Amino acid sequence: MGSIRPFALIALAVCAVPLQAPAQSEPVLRVQVNLVRLLVTVKNAAGGIVSDLNRDDFALFDNGVKQEVAFFEHHNEQPLWVSVLIDNSGSTGIETRHEVDSVVSFLSALLHEGNPSDSVALYSFNWQVVLLSSFTRRVPYLERQLRNLKWEAGTSMYDAVWLASRDLDGRDGRHVMVIVTDGDDTTSSKDFNTALQAAQFADTVIYPVVIVPVTNDAGRSIGGEHALATYAQRTGGRIFTPSNGPELEQSFTQLIHELRTQYLVGYYPRNVPPTSNPFHTVAVKLSRPGLRAITRTGYYGDAER
Repeated sequence: MGSIRPFALIALAVCAVPLQAPAQSEPVLRVQVNLVRLLVTVKNAAGGIVSDLNRDDFALFDNGVKQEVAFFEHHNEQPLWVSVLIDNSGSTGIETRHEVDSVVSFLSALLHEGNPSDSVALYSFNWQVVLLSSFTRRVPYLERQLRNLKWEAGTSMYDAVWLASRDLDGRDGRHVMVIVTDGDDTTSSKDFNTALQAAQFADTVIYPVVIVPVTNDAGRSIGGEHALATYAQRTGGRIFTPSNGPELEQSFTQLIHELRTQYLVGYYPRNVPPTSNPFHTVAVKLSRPGLRAITRTGYYGDAER
């Protein structure tokens, strides 16, 4: 944990020291699902978080087939594994001091509240992806790594998502990825879909924090913002688009609140007809009118029949 490990991303291959990942270079389709776990955020019509539901308020569907809720947890006792990805490319090198201050405050609040087993890994990405710290609760160490960052060169965001997903995969608990960026990707060897699939295999909820330097479209990476919004939607997360100021601090406060008020529900897939598509779509419906459930769109694997 004490040393920094760079990942040189060259041409069409990612040359990296494995981060507690399998030896294969690409994720492998799982062939059996014992328990499908869903992190669910529930909001009312006004966008407020609803935190007083019980098991009977949830109905789960796998490829359209209703499933029995086998696991339900409200006050989530599962530890959080949070990978924080910091864009330190040249395009984000404006007002970085306030950005770093906000991230440090977020990490401090996250690790000093909630489950004492919660842990954070820290990555930076520009033309290369660097693991600044493996999973730890040592905020001063994380802060030192952040304040020593250099802001330069291109942006390998998809590579960062792919590598961080591999390190999250298989850990016992909730998997969360926070991406702090301006939304652009210019130098990745992995593409949008490969990175997304890795996150879905790792059951990772993605929360992009896209720092918007201007309010008009000029100077913004609209395509990159749309890509990140899709990551959030398909994994059950949420995208934040603050300016670099008080709005950024508010975004991190809201993110912590959301992580502390999620429901964890699970089911053992039953009676799901086989299809040629290994990706199963998942839907969560609520008994109370006017509420909306936010969760990942599905998972890879063969259901038990």
